[in-house]
Amino acid sequence: MAANPPGCRPAVYARRRPEQTVLYRLVQQHLETYLALACDGDGHAVPGYVERELRRYLECGILAYGFCQARCPACGQDFLVAFSCKGRICPSCNARRMAETAAHLVDHVFPPLPVRQWVLSVPKRLRWYLEREPGAVTAVLHIFLRVVETHLRRICPEASARARFGAVSFVHRFGASLNRHIHYHCCILDGVFEPLQAGGVQFRQASSLAPEQVAVIEAQVRRRVLRWFSRRGLLDPDDARDMLTWDNSGFSLDASVCIAGDDRAGLERLLRYCARPPFALERIEQVSEDRIVYRLPEPQRDGRTALSLSPLELIDHLAALIPPPRLHRHRYHGVLAPNAPLRLAATAYGRDADPTSPPPPPKVSAPTTAAPSSRSPAHYLRAMLLARLFASLPLVCPNCGADMRIIAFITEATPVRRILLALDEPAEPPRIAPARGPPAWDDPPVEAVPDWDALAQPSPEYVFNQEVQW
Repeated sequence: MAANPPGCRPAVYARRRPEQTVLYRLVQQHLETYLALACDGDGHAVPGYVERELRRYLECGILAYGFCQARCPACGQDFLVAFSCKGRICPSCNARRMAETAAHLVDHVFPPLPVRQWVLSVPKRLRWYLEREPGAVTAVLHIFLRVVETHLRRICPEASARARFGAVSFVHRFGASLNRHIHYHCCILDGVFEPLQAGGVQFRQASSLAPEQVAVIEAQVRRRVLRWFSRRGLLDPDDARDMLTWDNSGFSLDASVCIAGDDRAGLERLLRYCARPPFALERIEQVSEDRIVYRLPEPQRDGRTALSLSPLELIDHLAALIPPPRLHRHRYHGVLAPNAPLRLAATAYGRDADPTSPPPPPKVSAPTTAAPSSRSPAHYLRAMLLARLFASLPLVCPNCGADMRIIAFITEATPVRRILLALDEPAEPPRIAPARGPPAWDDPPVEAVPDWDALAQPSPEYVFNQEVQW
């Protein structure tokens, strides 16, 4: 946490108000219309998990759906914290999950050793199968990691065949322009762990990585991935052989980002980037009632710097980025895998001897009910995540600066309404707009023709000679 200047009070946490954001208002006003237009004769075209995520987002951060109450024991100041939806489309919940994942990986998984980011993209022709075949996503990832591990053993001095690498992979299912684009971000230790005879491990750091070596790894990954697709019958063998001869086959591999072992802050920023949400809320701007602009992080190849969408198009883009349930956001490999025999020794490697290793997180006021001692270190307090990100503690009294304590969780409708009315807060949740009908025709109505016979056949536009020519 950043230190405050002398004589200044610590930063005060301000409760977020999602109902005032552009995205919330758009989903609130157009969700029912989007679902009605997507419905066809055989059923609902929108998957059930997508509709649930969008509806849960409308309840996230709204006090009318329930909250927890914190109170300052010194001055009696009350503070309300709304419940979160923990969904995969909510910007606030995704930001919290991003910070939690990066903090856990830095503090408890990655030892103070150099870490390199490997980014792999596959051709568009194969992305269609990656979106519809869950096994293909895992197979491509395993092929890529096996090639990288073999290369690390080769360039590490004194590394044997028993040496193992350590990696954490992130499967991104989105692109920078709100498009569906499956690619891989892998944070891999820049070296391998050698098991010792007397117990423990020894880290063998890899030598410098040249661009020619990255090109060799990319060629091996391309050949093995295309072979896997052809063997599974997803790609014709002749097409696979043709793609091997192309100069630009669509495979792309980048390994230019490497974080030093003592740069823990840089590693945490890299992991936040890898665990980032599919879109940024601050990039959405409403320019008119029926037009939304999404600012792109960098110009596209055609020079575009923003996307111009209608509200329904924006919701459709966001719905396509919601992943199916029960899909892992990140995975562990090698010595960092959960059941790896060397995991305990690898994660603790160099932490006690390294004076630059980060100290344990500072203690803050916890709820009155103590957490069990067997709680996983991945479960961070929400207060510590906010302090780590914004240098502000939500459980600090804005009046006297003392620590506040959570005293109750209010979920019943009657107490919720009574407390919110007493605090002059909206007691009813924002109203979801009903589905709209089709727009009226711009042309004026046609006047009825008198003495018009509805059963009469219109005269043909062309006169055909139907006489048979013998």
